[in-house]
Amino acid sequence: MQLYLYAKSGHSFGLENVRRVSAVYNMLKNSDPILCTADYRAATFAKSELGVQKGVGVDVIGNLPNVMERGDMLIYDDSKEASQTMQSHMKDFCTHLYKMGDDIPFDVVDDKFFEHSKDKIEKALFFSDDDYANWFYELSLDGGKHDLPLLLGHYFFLGNDDKLKNHFSDIIEDEEYIDTIKSTKYLLTSSVNSCMESLASGNNPVYFKRGDKENLENIDLLEKYNIPTIDKNDIDSIIVNFEEIILNYPKTNTIERFDIGKIKKEITDTLEKFKLIQPSLDYKF
Repeated sequence: MQLYLYAKSGHSFGLENVRRVSAVYNMLKNSDPILCTADYRAATFAKSELGVQKGVGVDVIGNLPNVMERGDMLIYDDSKEASQTMQSHMKDFCTHLYKMGDDIPFDVVDDKFFEHSKDKIEKALFFSDDDYANWFYELSLDGGKHDLPLLLGHYFFLGNDDKLKNHFSDIIEDEEYIDTIKSTKYLLTSSVNSCMESLASGNNPVYFKRGDKENLENIDLLEKYNIPTIDKNDIDSIIVNFEEIILNYPKTNTIERFDIGKIKKEITDTLEKFKLIQPSLDYKF
């Protein structure tokens, strides 16, 4: 019996789900889980950057039965990828099935972000891990030079950083993501998940709306935590508004560590029970 976690991902989708599910993975690491992502590159990233030990790419959630065995356990974050019929089949297939957003909240944050950094930088910008439509890239090129470091996204196109250097005071490589989020006092970002991580780190996120995607997910979390938001059409106005918000930053609500104890016990108890019955299942006459 095996515990699996699934996160939708992709170069045009981003890594918010992967970062969130990897946080859960690390909370359940003693159960030897396997992370499945929609693309293999995201699984490789999770292993190199997010503490994941076992990860595979499966293309789509519908391919999970090709990896899993009946009776395995699954935690999934699919961003509406699975239909109601598929979810019904998944429930029948798995011993335990947990859905992000229902059984585990979307504002779950890796424990490492609650370990506050003593060294702080005043401000930085992180758009997102993805910029498939080059929306942020073109937005930045239409603006001036800003006294603001830019943290690159993991899926940014190779070569774009050369031109972005002319518009920001510094370029931070995506491998520095965790340290940058933890150490940035005021973070300007279009990632709701990064806002949650920034809050957990004791910092002050400001969200700006991206114009390349509709039906952005988990926007309700911004209101829940009273995170200030910006809705402007050009980078110069966005950054001016950001500076104004910094001068009178509002009181945000505290984000709490998610208590995964109940789910962890269910999984651990099931794995221990399976260990006791497995020898009889494997016995051959």
